[in-house]
Amino acid sequence: MIKFRAWDNECKVIRDYDELKGLTLDALDASDFKIEYFTGLKDMNGKEIYEGDIVQPVISCTKRNIGKPFEVKKGNYVYGKWVAKDISNKKFDVDGCYFSNEMQLIGNVHENPELLEEDK
Repeated sequence: MIKFRAWDNECKVIRDYDELKGLTLDALDASDFKIEYFTGLKDMNGKEIYEGDIVQPVISCTKRNIGKPFEVKKGNYVYGKWVAKDISNKKFDVDGCYFSNEMQLIGNVHENPELLEEDK
């Protein structure tokens, strides 16, 4: 089963799978929803990680930050294995590859865009 959630652009809330299961993917695509798929990963605290989430790289035993927060994007993860900060389209070049126990879910791009803002 494919697991997903959707950002409701009209109501400005995330709808989970149970709220959407009566709709087809075609209906969701044609509506004002942005579909975000489950990566197959859970963060160090057991929270599910979806596309559009913002994760913070950490050292699991100390929960110390080891990098800047980044958005989990479509194509930047291998289902259930790892998430990369960025993957080059020209060659297989991965920047910042993290496993479940090396990430903490801290928000999502819809409700917490400020988490991705560069330090000024």
